[in-house]
Amino acid sequence: MAKSGWKRFWDRGGWWKALLFVAVYYGVYLALGNFIVAPLFSDFFGEEGTASYILLTTALPIVLACVVLVVFAISIGWLKELFGRQPIRGSWWMWIPVAVVLVFNVIHLFTIDYAEAGIDVVGSWLLAGLFIGFAEEVVTRGYVVNLMRRAGHREILVALASAGLFAAMHLGNVFTTTQGLPATLFQVGYTFFFGICMYLALRVTGTLIAPILLHASTDPTIFLSTEYSTGGALAAFGGVGNIVVIFTGLVLLFFIRGRVAKDAYGLPEGTFAAAGIPASTEK
Repeated sequence: MAKSGWKRFWDRGGWWKALLFVAVYYGVYLALGNFIVAPLFSDFFGEEGTASYILLTTALPIVLACVVLVVFAISIGWLKELFGRQPIRGSWWMWIPVAVVLVFNVIHLFTIDYAEAGIDVVGSWLLAGLFIGFAEEVVTRGYVVNLMRRAGHREILVALASAGLFAAMHLGNVFTTTQGLPATLFQVGYTFFFGICMYLALRVTGTLIAPILLHASTDPTIFLSTEYSTGGALAAFGGVGNIVVIFTGLVLLFFIRGRVAKDAYGLPEGTFAAAGIPASTEK
């Protein structure tokens, strides 16, 4: 069966298509929150910080964005590909960022004052985190990685593009939140290196599910353990988690190697060769 022009356009990949995709996604996400959720559900938001507020202002726009991402994947025939086995293997050292993120997520879980937060708020954040992890990882470690690999780029460029665009999406927080420019810039730096860690999780596990779950357990536990901290030495140690993640991503970035073989995606003969890309794949 002949491919449609729509599918052929995305199947060829390219860094500029990755940039275009992320920009359009971010615009759609903002539009869903500002022009659909806010007008329809503002009367039900409740007070800031309550479970209803979290579910309606944070989770619902992301849920709608997840639906858009899945529909788009179906439209270009990538749904199975995004969640299937990765076409390049990982190395043992790529388990390091997985362990680092998991350790601090567990610490954060043990340093939340659940009585103060309330089970409804904790549950709302965990649910919102699941959808945030799904959406942001499908966009960056799913679509962006696929588009870069299909254009024949080396894995170091794939990692940099997915982490860079992931970080860039958080620049908008300076306009959409009250955290201010310094805090936003730190967040952008953190998300870049966290993105490197998630890329490595994708590589070493061979599946997009791993970074989705890691990401889904990171955002809510960081927020809850910061906002509703039990205090004490363990909480203080958990507070340096972001710095450790930044350091881990920075160091391991220099060890990323490889390139997906030219026939991994079944592209027409000569697609990669025309760009001067060799047939062999460095593992």
